[in-house]
Amino acid sequence: MTSIPTLDARNLDPKGLFAAFREYGFVSLRGHAITHAQIERAYDAVRQFFALPSDVKLRYQQPGQGGARGYTPFRIERAKDQSEPDLKEFWHVGREGVASAAMPPNVWPPIEGFRSALLALYESLDALGAKVLAALASELELPSDWFTSRIDHGNSILRPLHYPPIEGGYSGVRSAAHEDINLITLMVAAGEPGLEILRRDGSWLAVETAPEEVIVNIGDMLQRLTNCTLPSTTHRVVNPPGAAGARSRYSLPYFLHLNPEAVITSLPSCVSRDRPDRYPTPITADEYLRERLREIGLLA
Repeated sequence: MTSIPTLDARNLDPKGLFAAFREYGFVSLRGHAITHAQIERAYDAVRQFFALPSDVKLRYQQPGQGGARGYTPFRIERAKDQSEPDLKEFWHVGREGVASAAMPPNVWPPIEGFRSALLALYESLDALGAKVLAALASELELPSDWFTSRIDHGNSILRPLHYPPIEGGYSGVRSAAHEDINLITLMVAAGEPGLEILRRDGSWLAVETAPEEVIVNIGDMLQRLTNCTLPSTTHRVVNPPGAAGARSRYSLPYFLHLNPEAVITSLPSCVSRDRPDRYPTPITADEYLRERLREIGLLA
């Protein structure tokens, strides 16, 4: 059965990584430094939060922030160009110690270990993301540290997601077909099925990975930065049939963003006579993020 490529994070091969992203937009990483215990602490914390009564969870919703921090309730976010909201609820953890107008401070529920578990996972995925980008840099004719000063205070988000059991009365799917907004997304493999990616030939591929592998995919910011040399891949989370649909699904994606003031403009190595610049108007990462958040219903 065809699946996405798997690479070893201990010795990332830039050419292999670049080729995998060109073909699939997704890759699975083994050999990373994130331990089973660390992953389980994070999952245990978020299960406890999402099991709380709705009125308690709503205390942690942050109005006017576009879901940037804290809790976003069930059936609020919708995929771009979709009329039906997704069948999910989620929590957002941002970078600590850099609060600003673009990045509000985190909020925390009084659940033992919630803050420490999610911040530890945030930092680990942030470091792994930086390693992936450093490996990509050489294939984009950039110094290996080119991304370093452009992501060190980015509005990157850890988003614990809960897809409740599929019940009657709601139309829509757990997560409709979409592309991610950010540079790259890193996600600890979920324990339940449902993730599918749209292949270049137009067919859907179910993503199956080993437990504790980290899935990495291209986002729209990197697509724009590379003038579609590395295209963002459409993906979705479908409603599984039978017993799987009657169970909750949890996942832990980390959306790695550029710094808010970083300017997104096509890299010189990705523009040529045969590949003209599709994005001639520069835009800051913060402007781009806000534009996209309006499109998916999180900002007015």
